[in-house]
Amino acid sequence: MDANLRFWRAEGQSFFQRFLLWADALDPLLLLKSSNEIRRTRLSILINEKTLSEPIQNNQTKKDFLLSLSSVHPDTDKIIPVIFRPPAFMPITLPLVIISSVQRHARHSFFWQFVFHTYTTAFTLVNGNGTPKAQGYSLQQKQLLLGLGAISYSACVGALPLAFMNRYTLKNSLMHLVVRKLLPAPLLGLTSAFTVAMVRSPEFDNGIEVMDRNGKVIGVSKKAGEKAVMETALSRAVLFGTTFFLPEVLMHCVQSLSLENAAGKHKTKEVKSKNIGSEVGKHLLEP
Repeated sequence: MDANLRFWRAEGQSFFQRFLLWADALDPLLLLKSSNEIRRTRLSILINEKTLSEPIQNNQTKKDFLLSLSSVHPDTDKIIPVIFRPPAFMPITLPLVIISSVQRHARHSFFWQFVFHTYTTAFTLVNGNGTPKAQGYSLQQKQLLLGLGAISYSACVGALPLAFMNRYTLKNSLMHLVVRKLLPAPLLGLTSAFTVAMVRSPEFDNGIEVMDRNGKVIGVSKKAGEKAVMETALSRAVLFGTTFFLPEVLMHCVQSLSLENAAGKHKTKEVKSKNIGSEVGKHLLEP
């Protein structure tokens, strides 16, 4: 069994343990490790390879496995490029989502969504599962063509609401709310799921290798490939669909606070003017 998978099985025996393990493996500081350090760590793990049946007690050994888990592809045993390693995913994609959500012109929205989908598609290609028939035909060319098509289509669909608003003046406030604020987030979630499904479509067609509890490959399963792709697509849709709402929610909160402060200041001025008027009236009525 691959060292990464063995470590994952030993340390992630429950959902909470797997969650904490991923939180440690997604530490952005792991991106600062050099390729030479990763190779030395990987070699050390392979040399001192033992069957892990219990969680690791040695803190340094655990750090070595986390570095390997976050930097080495388990199928190819190759070091993943820095910008496509799992710890780099959130720091790169979340700013792109936020920038895309605050655009007011269709061309700018198309550009930033094109950049976003290009990165997520490349990330999916680099970190996807290997397929057993990858050498039987030009799988990489097929994935690249599917990826380019999915990127262009997703960027166009994501820019449609702004293009519609720029083309037609919406007088109905409800339509403006739906097209400008509510529609873009679900579209981004759906297009993110779409790009995953398109790029990893060979896993639907050919399946992926499945292992027993000891890490021995026992066959190829299309059902396992379908499940892996669907779970990844669903997680991307939920992650980016909800993130797209964040700038709008924050802007709404800021606007509400500013309106409340303005209303409070206006009331204070009215009270002061009334008090001043009453005082002046009293002085005028006094003999």
